[in-house]
Amino acid sequence: QVQLVESGGGLVRAGGSLRLSCVASGRIVSINRGGWYRQAPGKQRELVASITASGSTNYADSVKGRFTISRDTAKRTVFLQMNSLKPEDTAVYYCNAQIITRLAPTFDTEDAWGQGTLVTVST
Repeated sequence: QVQLVESGGGLVRAGGSLRLSCVASGRIVSINRGGWYRQAPGKQRELVASITASGSTNYADSVKGRFTISRDTAKRTVFLQMNSLKPEDTAVYYCNAQIITRLAPTFDTEDAWGQGTLVTVST
């Protein structure tokens, strides 16, 4: 069983920064793909940023140039550096990862979600 645990959320003023971390534990070979999603009150969950095993990244238009996703393979951790935060970034942020749990005799993966961490940006 795989677990993802997020940390780093909190209250920050507009223009400030936060760094979210997502640590994977359990039966893990490696993290194949990692991503951060967010859900604001009354809105659908949306993809914020994603990173592939090779390090290719993708960002929502609303966060391009302000947020940076990265990963530390050895530490089984995915990060989201958030700069120039705006009140509209306020949401619960969720980590999602496709975890490789076995290489042989079959290649097995598991899609995992964290419990979420609240980010509140005040004016």
